[in-house]
Amino acid sequence: MSRHLEEQALEKAFYQLADRLIDSLHQGEHLTINLESERSQFTRFNHAKVRQSGVVADGNVTILLIYNQREAFAKFPFTGDREIDMAYAIANLEYLRQEVAQIPENPYLVIPENQGSSREVYQGNLLKPEEAIATILAPVNNVDFTGFYASGSVIRANANSAGQRHWFATDSFFVDYSMFVQTDSGEKAVKGIYAGKDWDAQAYKLQINRSQQQLVALQKPSKTLERGQYRTYFAPAASSELLGFLTWSAGESGLQQSSSALLKLKNQEKALSPLLSISENFTYGNVPRFNDLGEVAPEYLPIITEGKLVNTLVSSRSAKEYGKIANGADEGESMRSPEVAAGSLAESDILKQLDTGLYLSNLHYLNWSDRSGGRITGMTRYACFWVENGEFIAPIENLRFDDSIYDFLGENLKDFTDFREFIPNTGTYETRSLGGILVPGMLVQDFTFTL
Repeated sequence: MSRHLEEQALEKAFYQLADRLIDSLHQGEHLTINLESERSQFTRFNHAKVRQSGVVADGNVTILLIYNQREAFAKFPFTGDREIDMAYAIANLEYLRQEVAQIPENPYLVIPENQGSSREVYQGNLLKPEEAIATILAPVNNVDFTGFYASGSVIRANANSAGQRHWFATDSFFVDYSMFVQTDSGEKAVKGIYAGKDWDAQAYKLQINRSQQQLVALQKPSKTLERGQYRTYFAPAASSELLGFLTWSAGESGLQQSSSALLKLKNQEKALSPLLSISENFTYGNVPRFNDLGEVAPEYLPIITEGKLVNTLVSSRSAKEYGKIANGADEGESMRSPEVAAGSLAESDILKQLDTGLYLSNLHYLNWSDRSGGRITGMTRYACFWVENGEFIAPIENLRFDDSIYDFLGENLKDFTDFREFIPNTGTYETRSLGGILVPGMLVQDFTFTL
């Protein structure tokens, strides 16, 4: 059976399971049913050789039972075998009936509604499983290449007792890798990622070539910099780490509770650069528009436009609690398909415009140092360089930074690149993650390094 025929069989099996559960409900009970499923190829590489490879076919169903202003949920495996799945489902429904009777009332509970159904299937052009390993390793045979490849279809589905149904399936892949080189000062590394829905051999080779060029540059003696403020260019992978903090801060509940880093922006106490625009854009088909309650978000929702906060993400719970209008946000109210608008800085002009300062390829260990003040701290990592007069001079020893979004995304933001890269969520704990962030690189004046 082909992969897409198998997905159709899973879709039929899921809705049969949902119908069986809904038919079993008692008077006054409401039910929401969610499916997470995937059919993925996973391969780990070490020293440009295969360390581990296999195929995962997995799925889990989560059911949420609501009764008498109380709710409880349970999770169980989804096999696609009708008899096995039905037995799991009915057993878990009975278990939830016992649990829900012992749980306190939830004053902000959301009863399932039927707001319309949807079906979205995004088929990509993935590498054939039997060709993937050779294709990935071909340009890195002479390099100490370590990495992780994941490819296949990821499915999310939802049904509820009000009659609403959603089905979402998307093909995607990523190659998350590092290249290592031994230098006089120890081992150094370049990190890269190539991801998408359609494999492009030329784009992958260009990505690898760029990393190999950085690997050569890393063999120069390292430069130790004093703490202070430096003109800094953040490549897309690095800017995604910083800008990702804003995508977690766009929720209405955080603003209402005065715990959001965007509170001062909302209150107009602080300003962000008019160069900055961030939107929720589901048209790329990376994640479903529906959340765990089956509520559908707008296809496109601007959050920050030219530095101004124009919308927030509002879950149904927040809508009830704060008297707002829900817009399909999930319970955590973080952006699920964020994109950052491009600027005017051409790739060929990056080093010239940077002139003298830091070129940062990657960051790690990021955290808020002052959430309400919008301050973020973290470390440089992998292929970060000192540049003078538009020329790479030397790799740098790792630095810690601590700076405010109201500075580096405010008056100190000089430009974004005119190109963007999709940086995917590469998590595979329990299930392969969906989504990511579409970001440009960015050039910042006087970015603050503290150690």
